[in-house]
Amino acid sequence: MTQFFTQNSDIIIKLVVALLLGTIIGVERVIVHKEAGMKTHALVALGAAMFVLISDQMAVKYLNFPGFNPTMMASQIIVGIGFLGAGVIIFREKEERLIGLTTASGLWVAAGIGMASGMGFFDIAIIATVLVLLVFIFMNVFEKPIKRITHLDTDPK
Repeated sequence: MTQFFTQNSDIIIKLVVALLLGTIIGVERVIVHKEAGMKTHALVALGAAMFVLISDQMAVKYLNFPGFNPTMMASQIIVGIGFLGAGVIIFREKEERLIGLTTASGLWVAAGIGMASGMGFFDIAIIATVLVLLVFIFMNVFEKPIKRITHLDTDPK
C-alpha cells in the first residue's frame, strides 16, 4: 500500500489540492445558502483535475499517435462545465430576472482551479481560490448599497 502512495504521490497531491480548493469555495456558497455548495464545487474541481491528469497520461502513452492533441481534452472541460452552469441558471418570469449566474460562474472558475491543480500549477490554483472568495464575500459589501441606491433590490417580500 505504501508503494502505491509513493508511486502516485504527485497524482494524489494534485487531486487532493483540487478537491480542497473546490471545497473551500463551496463552503462559502453553503454559508450564503446558494444552489451549488461544497460537494458540487469540490467535484467540479476534482473532475477537472482528473481530466487534465488523464490528458497528461494520454500524451505520454500516445506520444507518436498522429493527430492526437492532449490539449483537446482540457478544452472540452470548459465546454462541459458550460452545460452544467447553464443548468444552474434559471429565468424567473414573474420577477423578470435571471438567478444562478454567480453560482454558474463559480462552478466555471472551480473547473479552472481544478485544471490548474491537475497541471501542478498550485500557485495559480491557490491565488484564484483566494480571488474567488474575495469576490463572493467582499463584493456583497459593495453590491448591496449600490442595489439599494439604484432600486435593484427588488426581492419580493
